[in-house]
Amino acid sequence: MSEGKSPVTMIGLGPMGQAMVRVLLDHGHPVTVWNRTASRADALVAAGATRAGTPAEAVAASELVILSLTDYQGMYDILDDAGDGGGAGAPLDGRVIVNLSSDTPERTREAADWAAGRGARFLAGGVMVPENLVGAEGAYVFYSGPKELFEAHRATLELFGRPDYIGSDVGLAQLFYQAQLDMFLTTLAGYLHASALLGAAGVTATRFLPWAAHQFDTVSSYLPEAARQLDEHHHPGDRAALGMMGATAAHILDASRAAGIDLELPKAVKSHYDRAVAAGFGQDSWSALIEVLRKPSD
Repeated sequence: MSEGKSPVTMIGLGPMGQAMVRVLLDHGHPVTVWNRTASRADALVAAGATRAGTPAEAVAASELVILSLTDYQGMYDILDDAGDGGGAGAPLDGRVIVNLSSDTPERTREAADWAAGRGARFLAGGVMVPENLVGAEGAYVFYSGPKELFEAHRATLELFGRPDYIGSDVGLAQLFYQAQLDMFLTTLAGYLHASALLGAAGVTATRFLPWAAHQFDTVSSYLPEAARQLDEHHHPGDRAALGMMGATAAHILDASRAAGIDLELPKAVKSHYDRAVAAGFGQDSWSALIEVLRKPSD
């Protein structure tokens, strides 16, 4: 074990939590672990971690308590047991909670208030890689909350991946995390729908692969100009006019219907373009679609 490495508690030993524990152990940190299903800790204990018998014991072992749970409700379920609703002197008092679970920005802000009421300080995070890439080159994690708290524990947190501090509003890390996954899930759904469209004609995904990969690579080149247009609310339509894109969306829906595949995704896309055209943006750039997306649908 390396000299001077601070102890860390990890609560939640799903694949992500286990990966983070192994990274911490590899870098010489004493790690205490707890999980509802105790057997999930067996391999980690064999690798050098210490098993806590209760959440209170786990929290007491380290100032820095990292959570990797399904959602924020798991934090309440587990740490309410540890802190028994206490105030000063309760087991959570003086602890730094870094919650790397997924939830909404608003629930994150509520959780920070909850922790403060129990004497704990709170950082939120969003891990932007799967568990097999934790600690690897290219891994990154969004963090938000008090800047001085983040800086105090940066050396430990950066072991999981590049720590991208977003701001003091504790909800921002989850907002960036969800925005990234919004793009990720929608993009993959588009790829799968396109593959289903071709598959209905007997075209294999392997045959489609070179063009699909090229499309993924090309889309990023559109973003710098689009970002300027979004921020300026100015959408010159000299290229890729929204009305023309909307016609394409209608053709995709027709082709999907003829192919006998699911229509929900192309229907949603066409609906966005139809609403934007109806709002008078037909001659503007496709980026004007944001003016519809910024408002709730009927």
